[in-house]
Amino acid sequence: MLGVLALIPVVIAIGVTVVGGDVPGPRGGPGLIGAIAGNGLVLPVASITLALALLLPMAVTTAAADAIAGEAASGTLRGLLLAPVGRLRLVVMKAFGVLVVATLAVLVIAVAGLLAALVVVGSADGQLVTLSGTTIGLGEALGRVLIMVVWTVGQLAAVGAVALALSSLTEHPMVVLASVLGGLIVFGVLSAIPALDWLQPYLLTSGWTAGADVLRDPMVWDGLVESSLRALCYTAVGGGLATYRMLRRDA
Repeated sequence: MLGVLALIPVVIAIGVTVVGGDVPGPRGGPGLIGAIAGNGLVLPVASITLALALLLPMAVTTAAADAIAGEAASGTLRGLLLAPVGRLRLVVMKAFGVLVVATLAVLVIAVAGLLAALVVVGSADGQLVTLSGTTIGLGEALGRVLIMVVWTVGQLAAVGAVALALSSLTEHPMVVLASVLGGLIVFGVLSAIPALDWLQPYLLTSGWTAGADVLRDPMVWDGLVESSLRALCYTAVGGGLATYRMLRRDA
């Protein structure tokens, strides 16, 4: 799984280098992919943004589904529930495992993106040309990539918490995977309907395009903060439901 995720920035880098960067944006200017040409430090952010649409949530959901529902399906969850280990500790460690998968997945894309940017795409004197047309140094550019990584892990933590809650309700991991990914697709459809704009503050995916704001100068924090608070709410609700279910679950 991590190997497949690492291929994303490599494929994008090769495609941009071979085809060129004439990819128009929504207002006729260069899009996020088009901005990569000759400006490789954009690649990690663009790769994470694309992967956040499906592949990263799929990886995290798979880990969460296997953490509880997979244990129940294989019959090993019963032993864990009977073991002299607190159930709250069990839930915390399961959640920690899912968070580790989320962090590794994002870091793999970021590191592969930086390497592909240096080797394949190249960058003008180690600088980053922002979407606003200004130029920032290598240190600040790496700092913005780190902000993107931390923000993305926060969004995936929310997905993982919801997946853990569903995983505690079933013994079939595929049910968890289908439910979470199906829900994210529905959220994306609902966010695209103008008549349902009032739903935007409640949809987890509605702020997932805010990651590109790290490439603006000055950075726009509104979308990043709002989506982080929304993800925190989803994490609290999902984690609370998973904990409640596991504390009351029969061995």
